[in-house]
Amino acid sequence: MEPCIKLWIERDGRLALSDYRVRLLAHVRETGSLAQAAARMRLSYRRAWGKIKEIEQNLGMALVTSEAGGVGGGHTRLTPEGERLVALYQEFQARMHQALAREFAAVFGALDHQHLSANGGKRGEP
Repeated sequence: MEPCIKLWIERDGRLALSDYRVRLLAHVRETGSLAQAAARMRLSYRRAWGKIKEIEQNLGMALVTSEAGGVGGGHTRLTPEGERLVALYQEFQARMHQALAREFAAVFGALDHQHLSANGGKRGEP
């Protein structure tokens, strides 16, 4: 058994950040292209752009800058705020997973991993 958790951050009751949204921003950072980031996540360009605009609206800050294509093509990059937000969320996510693993081991560590018994988790009779 292993613990699983879904994380998200709300602002004023609206979804601001989640693993999915931060992954999209991270792909933009890695590729310099919203189209490539969308393709990596199997999203349409329009849906990916809409998600980014939704995040920006809910947080009240610009997270990406875009330059229209030309001969060399365009690009989309994270703003300094976008870079910082991705880094902070990833740090928070890593810390939460460490805490989750630690607490899971503390609570379930004594459990017989061969089978779950009907006697309240005590070792012995199945």
